[in-house]
Amino acid sequence: QVQLVESGGGLVQPGGSLRLSCAASGSIFSIIPMGWYRQAPGKQRDLVAGITSGGSINYADSVKGRFTISRDNAKNTVYLQMNSLKPEDTAVYYCKMTVVEEGRFYGREYWGKGTLVTVSS
Repeated sequence: QVQLVESGGGLVQPGGSLRLSCAASGSIFSIIPMGWYRQAPGKQRDLVAGITSGGSINYADSVKGRFTISRDNAKNTVYLQMNSLKPEDTAVYYCKMTVVEEGRFYGREYWGKGTLVTVSS
């Protein structure tokens, strides 16, 4: 079994920065894509940023130029550096990874439990 644990959320003023981390643990052989999603109250969960095992990256238009996703394969960890935060960035942020577990030949999606980011003055 694999577990994802997010950290780094909190309350920040508009224009501020936060860095989210998501670490995977368990019986991991490899991790294919990693990504961050967010869900604001009353809204659907949307992709914020994704990064493949080869390093290809994509961002939602709303965060381009402000957020940066990165990964550390040795630590099975994905990061989201968030700068110039706006009140509309307020949401619960979830990480998702497609993990190939030891002894298996296919990947399985796992989600973290989420971390709350609140941007308010």
